[in-house]
Amino acid sequence: MSDGYNVAVVGATGAVGGEMISLLEERKFPVRNLIPLASENSVGKDVMYLGEDLSAEVLTEDSFSDVDIALFSAGGDISKKYAPIAVKSGAVVIDNTSAFRMEEDIPLVVPEVNAAAISDFKDRRIIANPNCSTIQLVVVLDPLHRYAGIRRAVVSTYQSVSGAGLKAIEELSRQSVDLFSEGDCKIENFPHRIAFNCIPHIGTFNDDAYTDEEMKLILETKKILGDENIKITATAVRVPVFCGHSESVNLEFEDPIDPDKAREILMETAGVVVMDETNLCKYPMPIEAVGKDEVYVGRIRKDNTVENGLALWIVADNLRKGAALNAVQIAEILVKEYL
Repeated sequence: MSDGYNVAVVGATGAVGGEMISLLEERKFPVRNLIPLASENSVGKDVMYLGEDLSAEVLTEDSFSDVDIALFSAGGDISKKYAPIAVKSGAVVIDNTSAFRMEEDIPLVVPEVNAAAISDFKDRRIIANPNCSTIQLVVVLDPLHRYAGIRRAVVSTYQSVSGAGLKAIEELSRQSVDLFSEGDCKIENFPHRIAFNCIPHIGTFNDDAYTDEEMKLILETKKILGDENIKITATAVRVPVFCGHSESVNLEFEDPIDPDKAREILMETAGVVVMDETNLCKYPMPIEAVGKDEVYVGRIRKDNTVENGLALWIVADNLRKGAALNAVQIAEILVKEYL
């Protein structure tokens, strides 16, 4: 389609939807027409694209006429209802929610890891975007797993408030000001105060005391890496950082691998930046990853408590690579190779 594609963005006025639109422009995606879609509460809000203000349209069952690609980031219930409608109208859906990720006949894709899986979209015409924490994790784990075989992974995430949306960002800002001014600290989006605090609870608790956020990371990582035998455990923590997720990762391998070899492998991996000069206090931090496309890794060191063990630290912009960029990268491959 030489003159471009009609692209709908569902959730266009949200944090991730806005980032998707910015990236479509920044990366010069071949858009013929951009259709920003949102809930009734956001209708009329403007989004900026190519220097023009576009008013968000209300999402309805008739929104996908003549749409070629639909990027969804408006919550799982919205995706479950409207993604099949978009497909029936002729669109290919790239969904950023958890609605379809674990369905066997829907590819779950991180382009740096399993881009070939995009070809499996043809049955359902839906491609799932993984959880933000999963994306940055598997970009680093995949080359190490291919070299030495990961036996077990222990992952602790330190997730910024932007992962919970614009209202969560506003809450951290408001609470911070309130605490300094001795005002009332109103709690709305989290179970506890988030300002100057860490909350070891993201999502809903399951019967086994893991949260659904932790289980997303565990199950999605296995699916993307194509290995159900990897033992993974996770703890997801919300931290008072505006943007940028961090992860402390402990790995046990089948075969020997030392820190120098791990650095060598990761330095040659697309989409990864190794920042690991501890003598100069150089290691990844959210403030350095924000606005960047890459996944950053550092603090790579041997774990002496197990045979073939490594510990490392991973950071990425959760709105960008952890959501919007990954979806746009999928769309780029889709139009280049399959549409």
